[in-house]
Amino acid sequence: MNSKGVFTHPLSLIPLRYNLLSKLNYLNLSVRRYNPIGKFINLKLYPKVMALFKINNAKVEKLSVIDLQKEKNIQRLFEDNLLIILNVDFLATEYSTSFGGRIDTLGIDKNGSPVIIEYKRNQNDNVINQGLSYLRWLLDHKADFEMLCRNKNIEIDIDWTSPRVICVAESYNKFDLDTVEILPIKIELLRYRIYGDNILLVESENQKVIKISTSKIFDKNKKEKDTTKLQKDYNVEMHLQIASKQVKDLFMQLKEMITSLDEAIIEEPKSKYIAYKLTTNFVDLTIKKKSIKAFLNIPSGKLNDPYKIARDMENPKKIGHWGNGDYEVIIQNKEELLKLFELIKQSYNYNK
Repeated sequence: MNSKGVFTHPLSLIPLRYNLLSKLNYLNLSVRRYNPIGKFINLKLYPKVMALFKINNAKVEKLSVIDLQKEKNIQRLFEDNLLIILNVDFLATEYSTSFGGRIDTLGIDKNGSPVIIEYKRNQNDNVINQGLSYLRWLLDHKADFEMLCRNKNIEIDIDWTSPRVICVAESYNKFDLDTVEILPIKIELLRYRIYGDNILLVESENQKVIKISTSKIFDKNKKEKDTTKLQKDYNVEMHLQIASKQVKDLFMQLKEMITSLDEAIIEEPKSKYIAYKLTTNFVDLTIKKKSIKAFLNIPSGKLNDPYKIARDMENPKKIGHWGNGDYEVIIQNKEELLKLFELIKQSYNYNK
């Protein structure tokens, strides 16, 4: 830190001011889903506060935090429940790389994005740099990952433009947060707590991504310029290019309605659709010229559809599609929009 109160990060040599960090959003999710009546409630929490309470016969009892002691236990818990917690299919644990390192957890999400998960064991672990190093290695060894997917009978096409690095820890320090803020790619930081009554709380620590040039981080050869991007950028405008004016207006109304549900909702444009998510996607929108397709991240048989407008993509026959979830809804006008939004709220409540 110099006399002007500016931090210089050793990784990128880019000044970071005290107010660089974005507002933190806290997202709740548990491995088991509970009825809040007579079970427990998740409170709207403020930074650094994670308190859960159980209601029993009109009495409120604060749940205590349980220390797993060994980080391997939380890794095993995530891997055994990866699809439920992160909507990611598990592929491998302690996956060996050619340079001697081991990727803690390797998976693939429902969009086809490769997923690297690293677990932070203590405050001194540089788990972010480690995850980036593994990502670089994976992009140089795509054939190994593709073979692993085939061996696991993964049928979805792999999206190499949107690989993900997820770090899991009980807490992060300022240098972790600053590093993620300035990197030119998105690193997902998840915090966890385990409470009494076997309650797992998973929260997203970071949301904002700042794009700057940090080419030196991945400079493989000083004599040969490496222009490969680790992640491709997508935006909403790209998806709206083919849409009619009516569909564009319909999308803007739907977007406003979705984001009004919760200030923590993230809009994340992908190659095939626009995702709206908390810790996991709850609705994915595909823009067509004369319509909008919405995919609701609710398992088959769980959606209450009084309007009969949702198509079950799993039953009676599985139908392949882009996006998460088992239900598809197609809308073309405002009347259908309002009906869709009622179903989206169900998916939001299911995934929050």
